[in-house]
Amino acid sequence: MTKVKKKAIIARTGWKRAYKRDWQLYLLLLIPLTLVILFNYAAYPGLRMVFYDFKPAKGYLGSEWVGLKTFAKVFKDKDFIRALKSSISFNLLDLALGFPMPIILALALNELRYKRFKKVSQTILYLPHFLSWVIIGSVAYTMFRTSSGLVNNFLTNSGLISEGIPFLTEKWHWAATYLLFGVWQGMGWGSIIYLAAITAIDIEQYEAAMIDGANRWQRMRSITLPGIKGTVVTMLIINLGRIMNSNFERLVPFGNSQVKDFQYQLAIYIYEKGLAGNNFSRATAVGLFQSLVGLFLVLISDRVAKKLGEDGLL
Repeated sequence: MTKVKKKAIIARTGWKRAYKRDWQLYLLLLIPLTLVILFNYAAYPGLRMVFYDFKPAKGYLGSEWVGLKTFAKVFKDKDFIRALKSSISFNLLDLALGFPMPIILALALNELRYKRFKKVSQTILYLPHFLSWVIIGSVAYTMFRTSSGLVNNFLTNSGLISEGIPFLTEKWHWAATYLLFGVWQGMGWGSIIYLAAITAIDIEQYEAAMIDGANRWQRMRSITLPGIKGTVVTMLIINLGRIMNSNFERLVPFGNSQVKDFQYQLAIYIYEKGLAGNNFSRATAVGLFQSLVGLFLVLISDRVAKKLGEDGLL
């Protein structure tokens, strides 16, 4: 019997033993795996909708073939250009403000020495991730309403301002409020990945640095940050792939007619011009455009990272 056959037999028997030992875990794994296949891959044939003037009642056979006309209509639409500009602008600002915060928070939490306070702090910081944007939007309007919001009332009563600040009714104030709530909602949960990366750093490096007299800031700069550099690069590549995205659930609770110029992003455009208008071909075309641009950005940023000496994502 050749070595190749022996290895094949060992691999086969090893797999069978693992299955017999952990069949309950494999059974549980089937549930999320089925959902991923159903919603992420089984939907791919529906992308052909972009080449039809699709009518649900007629189906693909009864709908008219239009080729690339749907894309041409979308790219010529002024509302699409406005939504695209707004989405890119806010996503870049989200990246600039929101990406460093989980890293800074993870570094700060890692330096806490009182374990009970550290656990309480982590729980409080993770909690906003589990709140829906509807609840967060309600909290925002309660706190930042111009005439009766808690923040404006406090600032007015303290004599710091003479009239309420329009946090949610003037577009520039709205933009700052919208972005800061996004950072607050995501930074706690995002820090988990960096904390996990920090735990993988060899503790002997810190011990050696302490013997050499390095303080906390020096250990953080010379050991912790270089130790999580690969994770930072990977997360940056992933976030760059989301530059074209927009969150409908986040936009709607913060929306009002006075800030529509900034609120009108691709998610709103897809809903209003696509789904609400029964123009499913247009909605699919915009979604496909977002995905393709995101994929292109991921591939480009991954190649740049590798040229700079990093492992990259792919």
